[in-house]
Amino acid sequence: MSRPDVDGPLYEEGEEDENQDPSFFQDPKRIAQTVVAVLLVVAAIYFLFPKLVGVEDGIKKLGDGDPLWIGVALAFSVLMFFSYVALFKGVVGEHLELRWNESYQITMAGLAATRLFSAGGAGGIVLTYWALRKAGMPRRQSAARMVAFLVLLYAVYMFTLVINGALLETGVFTGPDPAGLTIVPAAIAGGVILIFLLIALIPGDFQRRLAESSPDTRWGRIAVRVASVPETMAAGTRLAMEIVRNPSKGGLALAGAVGFWAANIAILWASFKAFDVSVGGAVIVQGFFVGMAANLFPFAPGGVGAVDAGMIGTFVLFGLPGGAVFAAVLVYRVIAFWLPLPPGIVAFLQLRKTVQRWEDERAHLPVGTDLAETLPGPTATSESKVS
Repeated sequence: MSRPDVDGPLYEEGEEDENQDPSFFQDPKRIAQTVVAVLLVVAAIYFLFPKLVGVEDGIKKLGDGDPLWIGVALAFSVLMFFSYVALFKGVVGEHLELRWNESYQITMAGLAATRLFSAGGAGGIVLTYWALRKAGMPRRQSAARMVAFLVLLYAVYMFTLVINGALLETGVFTGPDPAGLTIVPAAIAGGVILIFLLIALIPGDFQRRLAESSPDTRWGRIAVRVASVPETMAAGTRLAMEIVRNPSKGGLALAGAVGFWAANIAILWASFKAFDVSVGGAVIVQGFFVGMAANLFPFAPGGVGAVDAGMIGTFVLFGLPGGAVFAAVLVYRVIAFWLPLPPGIVAFLQLRKTVQRWEDERAHLPVGTDLAETLPGPTATSESKVS
């Protein structure tokens, strides 16, 4: 079915940049700087932070972890990876007819880039956009479907904060209910949801309308160019809403979004069990999501250190023993955060070979043939295709 507000060029320049691999995995100096920064932050968090908050015994408790429960946490990490790949394939991969292994390569390489380069997932966004363009998806579709991917993923986050926080505050769910960790995050999440519902109302031809009404001046042209951002965000948000409204078509994506967060929380739950800490379900969900908000800290690659401190501090404020919380969160972060790095870097190397295969296959097939049109990779007419 035609989707005019998703197709069309997002930018008019920079085509040549899309033919180059993302530089952050190929620049030894940048990798070294990132590693040094990460090590310094980790050292500060895991050696200085315990002294500041009075949990010096946290490191000592690591040796007391139950291997069985740590094994359970590792098993949940497999579910986390699978769910993330399923979400990507459900939103993007099905449209491009990507194989599961190709979806795996893009998502795992994106996870590694997210962990290492820039806060808020910026590194993963850059890499994923590059991969989608290499797979032949037009600029506007690539951007809109990435927005839909992120909206679905974080809609689960925001709605859970609203529902869980409100039910904890009102006593429907049992557990400590400090307003700063329950109703305040719920209100903030509700505001974010409202903002995106309003963004979805931006018309699909917003940029064209602005171009027709703006004066032909430098600032007018800049305004038209910038207008592509809210227009694309609106298109992606509407696409995410369409997936939710049609679970028969978007079931894989919905299951992936829910499964990703559920698996993360299950890893943390098993980590707490490993140190014999009893935590109520509502408290562990709330503490997880409130602590994860520190991922947006702008100066920490992938939220390194900020999320650790945020999550530890949140559970301590919920009244849990500091030493055990420190050890459990450390185990959770090693499994959920650091474990994807080696396979993610390998996936990036595999993805480069996959991209080269797409280009080789395209080069040996006549443009316009049925087989050429079904293969991932750019064609002369790919920018004008309608989803």
